[in-house]
Amino acid sequence: MEPSNWAPGHSDALRELLARGMSFSEAARAINEKFGTRYTRSAAIGRGKRMGLVAPDRVESPPIVPPLPNGPRLVRPPKTAPLDLVRPPMAAFRRAEPVKLRCVGLSPRLLSLDELEPGDCRYPYGGDRDGEAIAFCGHPKRQGSSYCAAHFDLTRGLGTASERAARPVVLRLVTSA
Repeated sequence: MEPSNWAPGHSDALRELLARGMSFSEAARAINEKFGTRYTRSAAIGRGKRMGLVAPDRVESPPIVPPLPNGPRLVRPPKTAPLDLVRPPMAAFRRAEPVKLRCVGLSPRLLSLDELEPGDCRYPYGGDRDGEAIAFCGHPKRQGSSYCAAHFDLTRGLGTASERAARPVVLRLVTSA
């Protein structure tokens, strides 16, 4: 049995209120008014389930507008819409063409990670295929960066950060076949 923070008098009141046909939220509200507690609807439901109490049956209210005797009947839409109405069909994706990387007029020193000094450029070369070794540029790096000036410009583009952010964005739309 799991410990409860409900006093026995509160549990008895919950049992009585549910027997009168009150909902759990109404019962929790009445207990809070009577005892000065702060039980929620969920707390009342949990306590009621642990006590083995059953929720009162819900009464369905009649429709507000009576049906017309000989008129057309309104058909309610299903509660869940078919998937085709919820989500548009997925577009067929085509593999993008591989991007050809720009080259800088710099021949890298191709140092291994162990050979790099603290002031060397860490622009990687290789490692594209399985088992291929990765080497690094190794030229003196630019202040405040991990790359030399040529590789810094290659990775960031030209201009300051605000100038790069102000450039227009070009989107390419792909249609399905």
